[in-house]
Amino acid sequence: MAAARLNAQDAVQLLEKLIAIPSVSRNEAQTAQMICSFLRENGVQAAMHFNNVWAKAAQYDSSKPTLLLNSHHDTVKPSSAYTHDPFRPFLQDGKLFGLGSNDAGASVVSLLVTFCNFYDASLPFNLLLDISAEEEVMGEHGIRAMVPFFQENNIPIDMALVGEPTGMDAAVGERGLVVLDCTAHGKQGHAARNEGINAIYKAIADIEKLSHFHFDRVSSLLGDIKLTTTQIEAGVQHNVVPDTCKFVVDVRTTDAYTNEEVVELLQQALDSDVVPRSTRIRASAIPETHPMVQAALRLGRKTYVSPTTSDMALMPFTSMKMGVGQSSRSHSADEFVLVNEIVEGVEIYDKYIKTLADIYETLG
Repeated sequence: MAAARLNAQDAVQLLEKLIAIPSVSRNEAQTAQMICSFLRENGVQAAMHFNNVWAKAAQYDSSKPTLLLNSHHDTVKPSSAYTHDPFRPFLQDGKLFGLGSNDAGASVVSLLVTFCNFYDASLPFNLLLDISAEEEVMGEHGIRAMVPFFQENNIPIDMALVGEPTGMDAAVGERGLVVLDCTAHGKQGHAARNEGINAIYKAIADIEKLSHFHFDRVSSLLGDIKLTTTQIEAGVQHNVVPDTCKFVVDVRTTDAYTNEEVVELLQQALDSDVVPRSTRIRASAIPETHPMVQAALRLGRKTYVSPTTSDMALMPFTSMKMGVGQSSRSHSADEFVLVNEIVEGVEIYDKYIKTLADIYETLG
């Protein structure tokens, strides 16, 4: 059975159904089943790994590069400020309301329609679909599980188009994130007798170093690495010199260094103990010369560096973020997406695949 030709109305109807099913991160089984059923009903051989729904296009050829189409079907918990049921989709003044409508349901359904419409197409690259779970929490059973799954099943990925609300402009970069738990050590003593070694002062000295710390390499796209001390804690009572002082540093990394290199440099520079909570949220940057960016530019899409993170941070391959809706609506009460935005998204994704194919055909 060949995949059916779908349109924006199909996307809107599917999004209404998805909104009506709660899919808060780590509890997305029902929406995963619905997405999988939708694909199978439209001729796509879809499968699930945990609550991730994936499929290879019918014309998959291991000698060709592979483009991953990715978005996520999980949501955050609904805000208490909602003025209506977040799981009751409704249309009003051209807006489709409901939790996850904008982030990232509109991109999900637009990419699903696009994948179905190109499922049987002969392209100079492979299409691979993954609608992820647990994106909002960067959980272990989301894209973190899918990357090794694809590797183990001999499905290499060369590039990814990530569907997140960007107004269908192209986010060509994201900063990474490393949170550092730092501990300065001193020696406890009585404040009245001027005893001990004050760990607060040692922490202050390290915090001062951080405020002037300079990394030699600078990203041409993302600029300098940003360091910000955001929390500090010390002391048990007013007359005791504290022997430890803990502080937290928020590090926004770039593609100029790996996260591990950044941690190592700061560990060498500070007297305090420096322990990263995680190094997996990596910076992303794609050059303007890449065919993915060139295809977006040919369609008149603007390029920019995104202030928010996404599953791109967990992808060890070239990626670009472009999706339906506006980032400013994400995680907000009474979340909505414009129906016209979905219509535009389906149209632009269709043109984008065709334009990217033209570029690859030219490259030979």
